[in-house]
Order: sequence, then structure tokens, then C-alpha cells
Amino acid sequence: MALLGGRLLFVALMALTTAACQDSGPQPRFISNSDDGGTPVEASGAAAREVKTASVAKDNGYFIEFRSRYALSYGHTYVVFGRSTKSGEMINPQVAGLHPASESEVPYVMGHFVPVKAETGWSDGDLEEQYRSASWRLMVTESEYNQIVANIRKLQASSPVWHAALYNCNAFVADIARSIGFKTPAIQLRSQQFVTKLREMNAGRKIVIHTPTISSAG
Repeated sequence: MALLGGRLLFVALMALTTAACQDSGPQPRFISNSDDGGTPVEASGAAAREVKTASVAKDNGYFIEFRSRYALSYGHTYVVFGRSTKSGEMINPQVAGLHPASESEVPYVMGHFVPVKAETGWSDGDLEEQYRSASWRLMVTESEYNQIVANIRKLQASSPVWHAALYNCNAFVADIARSIGFKTPAIQLRSQQFVTKLREMNAGRKIVIHTPTISSAG
């Protein structure tokens, strides 16, 4: 009992330390094309509609979006993928993200010490705009999209555990990003920082798809 109490105190102190680096307000949406090495463009207002329309017309509306959302802890990082309309609205989007396989707080707390069972799909709030903290949508061709989704499925099948330090939601998304030839930031960052730095590190980089390297803690 004393050991568990000590662990809970450690987590509480760690949360207080993390709170010193809070997320900022929601970041602008960014969008870019995969085939021309395009630099991410801020997607807001009339300019955003023009960018989205051009991207959809050129690439058939297939996309993968790196996204973060607010949460009670450090936030959550995940990807959304599917097709979009010419106005940029998502059509039956799918979500992939690593998180403890429970709505209870206990696995989350224990996951700071030992790997816990994980899920790799949708979690509450992923597609709700009020929780989005950062996002970068990459418009891709149908062929690229099919290869990316195949890689995501492999990663989902190979990621049975979550650990706050060794293999968290950032690490899972980093595996996806590396499988399309992107550089990735440190997985210890808060989710909003991770997605923002991922975009900044890969602005203008073309996709080079290959089989993902599995770096699971389990």
C-alpha cells in the first residue's frame, strides 16, 4: 500500500512539473500536398478554401492528418485519415492513436511504471473541434493513401501496450511519420508541441513510403 501511495505521489508531482509547460491556444490548421514538396499552408479563411479545393482536385481528396487534442494530462496525439470534400470536410474519417485500453484512470497511472494494455483506435474527443490543439493535414494520392493505411494497420496490430515514457501516443504517431519518410521530434513532448514540431521539421519534405519500424515497449 505504501509503495502504491508513493507511486501515486510521484505521478502527482510529475503532473505538477509538466503543468509548468502548458499548451497554448488552438493552433491554426495546416495543409500541404505530398507530391510537390509543398510547404504547409495555414488553412483559415478564403485562402484555406482555395488551398483545400486545389488539393482535393489534384489528389482525389485522400489525406492523412497528424493531430493533437487537449486532455486532462499531457494531451493526446493521433492521426485521422480518409477522404475529404472540396471544401475540406472529412468523409467518414478513421482514427489511429495509442492509449490505455480502459476509461479508468488506474491503467493510465500504472502505465507510468509498467506497460499496460493498449488500444490503437478512436478515443473520446478525437474528432471534436473544441478539443483540437494542433493539426497538419497532408493531401496524398490514392496510391500513397493505400500504402499509408496498410502501414497504419501493421502498427496497430503490433502495438499492444502503452507506457508513458517508453511507448506513448507520440511514439506511435512517430512510427507512422517515419514510415512515410519524415523526421520526428522527441516523444517526451506534450502532444501539441509534438505535432507542431513534426510539421516544422518536415515542411516541404516529400513522402517516401516504406515498411514501418516497430518500436513498441512490449
